[in-house]
Amino acid sequence: MATLLFDLRAQWGWQLAIVHCDHGWREDSAENAAHVLKLAEGWEIACFIEKAQALEKTEAAARTWRYRVFANLARTHGYHWVVTGHTATDRAETVLYNLLRGSGADGIQALSWQRPLDQDHADILVTRPLLQLTRQETGQFCRDLNLAVWHDSSNDDWQYRRNRIRQELMPYLRSHFNPNVETILAQTAEIFTAEVTYLDTQTEQLYAAVVAPYEGGWCIHRPLFRAAPLALQRRVARRLLQVALSKQLNFEHIEKLVALADAPNRTQTDPFPGGWMAHVDHDQILLHP
Repeated sequence: MATLLFDLRAQWGWQLAIVHCDHGWREDSAENAAHVLKLAEGWEIACFIEKAQALEKTEAAARTWRYRVFANLARTHGYHWVVTGHTATDRAETVLYNLLRGSGADGIQALSWQRPLDQDHADILVTRPLLQLTRQETGQFCRDLNLAVWHDSSNDDWQYRRNRIRQELMPYLRSHFNPNVETILAQTAEIFTAEVTYLDTQTEQLYAAVVAPYEGGWCIHRPLFRAAPLALQRRVARRLLQVALSKQLNFEHIEKLVALADAPNRTQTDPFPGGWMAHVDHDQILLHP
């Protein structure tokens, strides 16, 4: 990806920089960083090497730290795009990973072509220009051009479930179900991306119409909520619970709030995480601590 961007830089007038995030988890991580720095120096491109300090050894913690690094560097140096080298293979693996975690449609459409970096940096876009290419194709590109590739040994560590999907599940699916499974799953993600975008728009409208603050909690207008399609009821319920509880939600949490749409008056739920409860008060569903 860096080679492609470098070759196109003059045509489009791009100001490029490379950022390398060293998690400090591998014995060769410093050598890896030096390898990236040498590449950048050869191209005469700015390079930022960032090393984590006492980073929790989880994929979630690593990702949060990396994106915080991206945001800080982009804001400080005036960059408007963060370009990552994710491929169709990465997208397919993410679809399977999120599907097995029960992430629903939002997880299946993960790794879109472009999105805001985060809520606080909506003007900085994460862009993934290689999503139509598989890892095998980008590997062949590197071999054809004799590009030096650094093997990341952490990809061989099977304590990370994503690596098991990459090295055990994906080869099995290619061999026994569909040799083009990566492309098929990536196309599925593309379909869900459009559908989730539509559902998000409809959810915003329904949420604004039925949800309001109420005496330290929240109130749902039950007749309008009940009249909405179940898919939108679930999405509104999930969004409200995320706002109110600030806790990790599961399917059961969402379903017990949605069930109150058709429940008799005075019906109430058992406690949600953090001690919150919801109950029916005639045409209202009240969510309160």
